Amino acid sequence: MLKYDYMQVSQDRPIHSEAPLQLLLFVDGRPKSRQQVQRLRAYLKELQAQYKFELQIVDVGQQPYLAEHFKLVATPALIKIHPEPRQILAGSNIIAQLKNWWPRWQTAVDTYLKFQEDLQERIDEHGRVPSPKSTISSVAVSAELMRLSDEIFLLKQEKDKLQEQLQFKDRVIAMLAHDLRNPLTAAAIAIETLQSNYNTETGKFERLKPAMSAHLLKQSRTQTKIIDRMIADLLQVGRGDDTEFPIIPQKIALGQLCLDVLEELRDRCIAKLLHVETDIPKDLPSVYADPERIRQVIVNLLDNAIKYTPQGGKISVAGLHRTTQKVQFSVGDNGPGIPLENRDRIFENHFRLQRDEGTEGYGIGLCLCQRIIRAHYGQIWVDTAPNGGAWFHFTLPVYPS
Repeated sequence: MLKYDYMQVSQDRPIHSEAPLQLLLFVDGRPKSRQQVQRLRAYLKELQAQYKFELQIVDVGQQPYLAEHFKLVATPALIKIHPEPRQILAGSNIIAQLKNWWPRWQTAVDTYLKFQEDLQERIDEHGRVPSPKSTISSVAVSAELMRLSDEIFLLKQEKDKLQEQLQFKDRVIAMLAHDLRNPLTAAAIAIETLQSNYNTETGKFERLKPAMSAHLLKQSRTQTKIIDRMIADLLQVGRGDDTEFPIIPQKIALGQLCLDVLEELRDRCIAKLLHVETDIPKDLPSVYADPERIRQVIVNLLDNAIKYTPQGGKISVAGLHRTTQKVQFSVGDNGPGIPLENRDRIFENHFRLQRDEGTEGYGIGLCLCQRIIRAHYGQIWVDTAPNGGAWFHFTLPVYPS
């Protein structure tokens, strides 16, 4: 008769047993299964009084990896793990199943012990019989490996998340650094123009009317503020893990903002002999948006339009009161346009059209535009312009009256 006693699994000590008959009873904390578990444990004690075996109780709430190891889908469950093969009894009639299988399990144990005795007799006096394999211990090791595997998976997920955040920061910094060129150029041109026309002896600007001097000074201050805001954004992206651009929305006249940007880019348009056509209704409602952010969008779209419009071509700018809640703004050109198959990807960071490899163009700036417009709960997309070029549109919310 086997002399192994009942014991309960504890998380504070490792599971270990070398008993010929080893059983695991999986339980949970559900009140409705409590009575069934009590009846089953009482019946197992009755069996143990007649035939000693080792029983370990596993709380699935405390040791879920053991339940996962045996692929249990319901509890309570009684598992014979030794001798092999394993067998799982589950459901509401475990006691009835156990009554059926108990004689067979006893026979299996007797066969196992007889095999061990025969093996001992065949070993000569100088040989050694290997220690019996600790089945429950091996199960615990497997469960621990599963737990560690899950932890490794979670760590890998965390690593991927951190890597994605770092890549996002790199993209944002690249976008903002790209966009800094426009205000820097505008401020530099204004300052150089003022400097070249300033007479230190008279203290006056020669060949510049007072209105033009005032305009250039204002433009320098405006562009400097924009640069300061962008640098602040760079620092914020470097410090935090935010994936959204901060915006400070206010009431702005979108049409006038666009005209101001066109004035800043006027020299570039003149240099290419471009004709700029505007269709901005005077009654276009104000929008609720961040003026500096939307200025970035308009500058990027117009910058691309100027860049891709051929010499002597045409650029179109239009505003539309699309609904009572939205205003649509559009910038078009008669350049090469965007192929239909690339219109969804054109707003991806660093995406370049094959024809533009090796040149500056649609890419970082458009990705930045999309992020800004989405931060305003708007949309941005591209169509084919009526004259065959690219026709970019974006929507912004109407300022509440």
